[in-house]
Amino acid sequence: MVSAARKAFNEQFSAEKYQDFLTCLHQDLKDEVAFRVAETPVFLSQELKDKLVLAGDEILKTLLEPGFKKLTDRSIPKKWKVANETNHPHFIAFDFAICKDQQGELIPKLIELQGFPSLYGFQSFLADCYQQAYDLPADWDIYFSGLNKASYLELFKETIIGPYQPKEVVLMDVDAHQQKTSVDFLITQKYLGIPIVSLEDLKQEGKQLYYLADDQKVFIKRIYNRLIFDEIDTDPAIFDKVVDIRQDLDVEWITHPEWFYRISKFTMPFLHSKFIPKTWFLNELPSIPANLENYVLKPLFSFAGQGVIIDVKEADIHTITDPENWVLQEKVIYEPVVQAPDDGVKCEIRILYLWPEEDKQPTLAINLARLSRGKMIGVRYNKDFNWVGGTVAFFPK
Repeated sequence: MVSAARKAFNEQFSAEKYQDFLTCLHQDLKDEVAFRVAETPVFLSQELKDKLVLAGDEILKTLLEPGFKKLTDRSIPKKWKVANETNHPHFIAFDFAICKDQQGELIPKLIELQGFPSLYGFQSFLADCYQQAYDLPADWDIYFSGLNKASYLELFKETIIGPYQPKEVVLMDVDAHQQKTSVDFLITQKYLGIPIVSLEDLKQEGKQLYYLADDQKVFIKRIYNRLIFDEIDTDPAIFDKVVDIRQDLDVEWITHPEWFYRISKFTMPFLHSKFIPKTWFLNELPSIPANLENYVLKPLFSFAGQGVIIDVKEADIHTITDPENWVLQEKVIYEPVVQAPDDGVKCEIRILYLWPEEDKQPTLAINLARLSRGKMIGVRYNKDFNWVGGTVAFFPK
């Protein structure tokens, strides 16, 4: 972290400036952002930024191997198999805790990874509001790979819209306008001009999907998919009420739902690097470690941290009846690296890749950061705290 930038920011910070920042965020929105946004951005040193880039490159080596699909076939639940899987994901995200190594140097440690979209629209807008409200130096940036805002949005557009017209590409989720991430949907719509539709808005004619706009059919060429099957898993009759999107349809998925499972906690045991905590499928664990307090137990098929056992006991391992669906992972200790006015705050950084259909490799594009004082990162662990929540990391251009 850059102490000089942090010191300068904290010295000029005020509650009034934070309110100006929130006003910027909400100026074109009908409703407030449904999650807490932190008072401050994160300021990364060039050294820590380089480590994040290197960590991402090392993980990508495994994801880009020719046998990766075969390696991860078991990750996809049978009932959520969807026709016409793409050759590669269009979005990749790696979540890193900022920690200290044995030499006392800051190091990113992988927490989660996903082959699914994140707040690609919101993060760009968020950075603009931090810049505006706090008058941040112009030589700080949030974009990787030599991108600026204009070229980033062009890459974003190429990934999602491709060769089609914006009206032929829909951003789709279940109850799309009620999602906590709906702010990202609205900003994406503003940037790209694509419609937002809910799952129940999809109509089918033969193998084609369409939606209605002013009572006119608009046929869909691509779905920018924001639907996670966990959110409809509790309704076994869901596809009696809406179009069964698992069937063979004349539509392109950006990105295909199966990548959500392939690039996930399931991938962790196959990754090996100083940036990766040791991880085993529970059924392949050579022996139960004596120091179980240094590990966490995670179910493979859960959403938003549900079911994670932080304080693992040997009895927890013995009571699991499906060990092939769990991982034991070395515990990652967050370092409180962001200095708030009263204390240090823990930080997690998500680096986000875009991968247009025709590109040979993904492009590291932008980032997301989260600040926490609680036992875990996430809203439910940070209630009633300040200087916590969603943010973005700036680094020297």
